[in-house]
Amino acid sequence: MKTLTRILDHKIVSIVRGAKPEDAVKIAKALRDGGIRLIEITLNSPNALQSIERVSQAVGDEMVVGAGTVLDPETARAAILAGATFILSPTVNIETIKMTKRYGAVSIPGAFTPTEILTAFEHGADIIKVFPARMGPSYLQDIHGPLSHIPLLPTGGVTLANIGDFQKAGAVGFGIGSALVDTKQEVNEDYLKALTQKAESFVSAIRS
Repeated sequence: MKTLTRILDHKIVSIVRGAKPEDAVKIAKALRDGGIRLIEITLNSPNALQSIERVSQAVGDEMVVGAGTVLDPETARAAILAGATFILSPTVNIETIKMTKRYGAVSIPGAFTPTEILTAFEHGADIIKVFPARMGPSYLQDIHGPLSHIPLLPTGGVTLANIGDFQKAGAVGFGIGSALVDTKQEVNEDYLKALTQKAESFVSAIRS
């Protein structure tokens, strides 16, 4: 799958939570300019489906646009129809995985324990979002040992300081939220410039 390949190639999923559609497009372009190629618009953002649609139209040729905080199959379907090509969830919902795969999108449910991770993978998930990842790289490494055949994407706690350690622990990608995109700040020219620089730092950190 083209989307799955691009996720595994580019690795960093920038999580945009709480941004208005007009700001989401500006943020997406700033991230793109910094080398980020994967963006997740969370569904608990204002007019999230509109943001997905607008971001897809604005940068869809250069970035892979996904939807996050997807809790049920109906929402997954709506997000895919709006333009999302990958679906992330904080939990394991089997019907959401099935709906995502039915529409040809990449499924990335959130799980924490080895049992949850294996269950999600056995039901068709492409990548498992290890969430929350605040237990650190050592926990991911412990899971990766017996479940090395399952692609793991730590989310919630990944920072510029530890992303390299997560990569060494076996992560195939990284979900990065407020450590990269802080939507509580005003989205002005200075913010966008700083965001591009921060994106560049994250991209460099996994290439060094």
